[in-house]
Amino acid sequence: GVEQNLVIDRDTAARLGVSIGAIDSTLYNAFGERQISTIYSDLNQYKVVLNAVTGVTPGLDTLNALHVRANNGAMVPLSAVTRVEPGTASLAIQHDFQFPVFDISFNLAPDISMGEVKPLIDQVVRNMRMPGDIKAEGSGNFRRFQQQQSGQGLLILFAILAVYLVLGILYESLIHPVTILSTLPAAGVGALLAMLVTNTELSVVSIIAIVLLIGIVKKNAIMMIDFALNAERDGGKSPIEAIREACLVRFRPIMMTSMVAILGAFPLAIGFGVGSEMRQPLGIAMIGGLLVSQSLTLFSTPALYLVFARMAQRRRERRSARRAPGSLVAPTAAV
Repeated sequence: GVEQNLVIDRDTAARLGVSIGAIDSTLYNAFGERQISTIYSDLNQYKVVLNAVTGVTPGLDTLNALHVRANNGAMVPLSAVTRVEPGTASLAIQHDFQFPVFDISFNLAPDISMGEVKPLIDQVVRNMRMPGDIKAEGSGNFRRFQQQQSGQGLLILFAILAVYLVLGILYESLIHPVTILSTLPAAGVGALLAMLVTNTELSVVSIIAIVLLIGIVKKNAIMMIDFALNAERDGGKSPIEAIREACLVRFRPIMMTSMVAILGAFPLAIGFGVGSEMRQPLGIAMIGGLLVSQSLTLFSTPALYLVFARMAQRRRERRSARRAPGSLVAPTAAV
C-alpha cells in the first residue's frame, strides 16, 4: 500500500533551534494517545488522553497545523523543519514465532526438483550478506524438505543399529552380524549409482528404498552365514568347507529371491500411471542396489566369513596358550 514518510530536515531544524526530541514529543502528543492524567469519580475512573485539536480532518493537513517548541521557547511550524515523502508499505505484516517475516514464494519449473533448487537458494542468501539481526529461513514445503534432508542419515543409522542388535542377540556373537551387514555398502553404492545414472533426486522415497534394501540384501548373507554356522556346529566341518557348502546350497534360493525382488521393482522404475514420478525413485534405487549387491556379496561375504573365522581361531589359540601351565625348573645348589 501507499504510505507517507515524515523526513526531518536536520540542517533547518538545527538552524532554528529545534531538537529531534522536541519533534518526536510533538508527534507523540498529537497522535500517540499520551495518557496525562486520571479522573476519579465515586463509581468509576477515566483516563485523560492528550490529542491535538487542529480543527481539520486528520491527514496530511494535520501536520501543517502542528508547531514545535524551539530551544528559545518560540513555536516553529512543523512543516518548516520536516517534509512529507510518499512511499510504499506492506498491507499486512506477517509474523512467525512473534518475529516479523517477509515471504518470497517460488514455483518449480518442470523437471526441476527441490534438491536442485536448494543449493542455488543457499548461494543467493550467502551473496546477499544480510546483517546479523536478519535471518533467512525456509518455510512451507521448503522447510519440510530441509527437515527431511537433515534426518535421513539418522534414519539409516538407526535402521542399521537395530539390525545389528537383533542379529547379535540371535547369533550370540559380535562378529557374525558384522559379516552380514558388510553387504549393505554395496547395496547403498548401487542405489546411488542407479539414481545418478538416471538423474533421479535423492528424495524421501529413495531413502525408503535404501531402508528396504537393508532388509532385503542382508537376507542373502543370513542364508549363507546361518547354513555355514550350522555346518560347523552340527557337521564338524572347517570354516572354509562350511562356507563353501553354504554357497553351493544357498546359491539358488539367493538368486531366486533377488530376481523376484528386481522384477517386482521393475514396473515401479519404468513409471506408469498417475503419480509414477513419486514411485519411480523407489524402483530405481531398489534395482540398482540389488544388482550391485548381488554381484559383489556372493564373493565378499564368504571372504569376510573366513577372515573373521581365522581371527577368532587365533584369539582362541592365544587364550589357550595363556591358560596353559608353564614348566617348573627346580633350582640347584652349588656344592
